[in-house]
Amino acid sequence: MNLMKQEQSRGLSGMRASAIALAAVAVVLLAACGGGEKKDKASQTAAKVNKEEITVHQINFVLQRQQGLKPEQAEAASKQVLERLIEQELAVQKAEDLKLDRDPRVVQQIEAAKREIIARAYVERLGESAAKPTAEEVSKYYNEKPALFKERRIYSLQELAIEAKPEQIPEIRAKLQAAKNLAEFAEYLKASDIRFAANQAVRAAEQLPLASLDAIARMKDGDSAVTSAPNGLQVLFLVGSRSQPVDEARARPAIEQFLSNQRKSELVVKEMKAMREGAKIEYVGKFAEGTPPAAAAAAPAAVTTPSPVAPAATVATPAAPAASGMDANTISKGMGLK
Repeated sequence: MNLMKQEQSRGLSGMRASAIALAAVAVVLLAACGGGEKKDKASQTAAKVNKEEITVHQINFVLQRQQGLKPEQAEAASKQVLERLIEQELAVQKAEDLKLDRDPRVVQQIEAAKREIIARAYVERLGESAAKPTAEEVSKYYNEKPALFKERRIYSLQELAIEAKPEQIPEIRAKLQAAKNLAEFAEYLKASDIRFAANQAVRAAEQLPLASLDAIARMKDGDSAVTSAPNGLQVLFLVGSRSQPVDEARARPAIEQFLSNQRKSELVVKEMKAMREGAKIEYVGKFAEGTPPAAAAAAPAAVTTPSPVAPAATVATPAAPAASGMDANTISKGMGLK
């Protein structure tokens, strides 16, 4: 009998020991899980501003919007972004203390920003459905744009924006035709007390307006082109150029991007037109007076200009080819350059 009690006692003790051991393991696992959550949460916190946290996700969101950021610059940039976010958070907290977030003007701005973000998200989603260009379409574009690729040149350009009265223009044109070079023509303008502004730049073919590129490509070194301006004339001189062609293989990625963005833009314009036609739009008050404006076409979407030698530059597609040459602003900036 005593032996049986001893065996039972040993069994109960073993069960207790096992239970205690299992409980201990469970506690350790729970602690480990809880600690992991705290550690993970802490790792996502970059700074605390009073009771509010600034997270790594917020910093990464800002960094993603910075184009051209190199990997080796990321750490320094993230620290700068964090400092800006700290100052922003301080300003937000102070504004909330002053109830500025309830100011009607602020509320209106928030709602306007919200509508813009949502509308842009729809446009981007719509653009994703555009068909990608085929290899044949890329080759066709390459062959149709020799000035951009096969016959690509680097241009050294000078421009004169001349202020002149209508009665002075015939003589100015005649002097330009007779002048041996730009310097001689500029001396005539100075001697005649004709005001002008000069600009000069070196631009590759893809850095020039697409609407003007073909006309410039037909010019020879030393040629000039004259166009009318609201207050006079604009004279473009091709001082010199050098050939620097690009083969199709090198140009392919940029062409694909250009054609893809062009299709997205066309798709958005088409869809917006269809939505306007299918919606009931009623002009009210003074906006109903006279003939209601026609359905406005969507603003030119940002498209990517094929850049065979550099990352594609984002510019707005011109609505129609320009009738004139380039103005001073175009010369100084170039297409897609700031």
